Amino acid sequence: MLLPTLCLFLALQARAQQNPAIKDYSTVVTGAAQFEAYLPLLKNKRVAILTNITGKVGNTSIVDTLLKLKVKLVKIFGPEHGFRSNVEAGERVQTSYDKKTGLAVISLYGKNKKPSKEQLKNVDVLIYDIQDVGVRFYTYISTLTYAMEACAENNKEFIVLDRPNPNGFYIDGPVLNEDYSSFLGLHKVPIVYGMTTGEYAQMVNAEGWMKSKKRCRLTVIPLKNYDRKSSYSLPNKPSPNLPNSASILLYPGLGLFEGTIMSLGRGTEFPFQVLGHPDYPKKDFSFEPKTTSFSSGPKYFNKTCYGLDLRKSAYLSQHPGKIDLSLLIQLYAEMGREDFFDANFDYHAGNKTLRYQIVAGESEQTIRQSWEAGLEEFKALRKKYLIYQDF
Repeated sequence: MLLPTLCLFLALQARAQQNPAIKDYSTVVTGAAQFEAYLPLLKNKRVAILTNITGKVGNTSIVDTLLKLKVKLVKIFGPEHGFRSNVEAGERVQTSYDKKTGLAVISLYGKNKKPSKEQLKNVDVLIYDIQDVGVRFYTYISTLTYAMEACAENNKEFIVLDRPNPNGFYIDGPVLNEDYSSFLGLHKVPIVYGMTTGEYAQMVNAEGWMKSKKRCRLTVIPLKNYDRKSSYSLPNKPSPNLPNSASILLYPGLGLFEGTIMSLGRGTEFPFQVLGHPDYPKKDFSFEPKTTSFSSGPKYFNKTCYGLDLRKSAYLSQHPGKIDLSLLIQLYAEMGREDFFDANFDYHAGNKTLRYQIVAGESEQTIRQSWEAGLEEFKALRKKYLIYQDF
């Protein structure tokens, strides 16, 4: 009887380790809140900041906070979705002026993804303070890389104010094939890479992953009390269609469906928590995408979509520490359509292989085995740049 009991104990222990606690954000001290660590680095310097609605100290924007602390802030750079407001994915964000402070806000989305020499002319140091979700095709780490590259080329200091990674408790997915490098993924990392932004910046800098091969003068202001084995409930939506912890935890797997015919619930109150299509054969659950302030003309606008409601799925209650690949296999088979994938899928996957594997009917186990060598190589590289205790 001892052996079965021991096996049960180990199985329960493994399950507990796989399913992370979702901790309150206030249990960590963000880089932005540690003024004593970075204000001395800004003394008598002209400062620019790359941030958005998530860059806050408490409930106050980092921009307003720095100005109150008499930092010489000269301009603001904004990523996809804008600076003070959230606009929908892919929408062009225009360069403008911040109404509250009068500072120029320069968009780094669209044609201008990288700060130019002229835009950095009157800048000594560029600060990066954006909440990420730890997924390769979430575009903020591409913006991070381009900003670091610009600082390296123009001899500017670069400071990352670190924040927790809500998907930082595991590593999974295919490692990017460089033939599919794009704004949806610039580097040879898996879909879920298990690093904070500060750690990732250190890796990009030291590995020579910037186009110029130069290194920037990088400083990371680390978190205090960060637990990598946990997820975190974010105080602000990191982007318009990731409104809660469920959407953020589902995003690594559901984001792959951006390159398919399926709706991800844009235009509903539960984006990235459902999957659907007007022709889905099972009719147990339905939703109807509508125009919202964050989704103008969503896919299948005003049409009834049938599909899957994932808001109470076992994946969330017993997170396996893996991307939910089974949904992709399941829905491709159930839809039975040759046009299920579009060209955008390969850039989200980081290769063409995953699409071929799904179409060929390969099992999840076989697909995952094809990732193993790349993941092991990445894990060995990643360890060199960790700031916090590994899981």
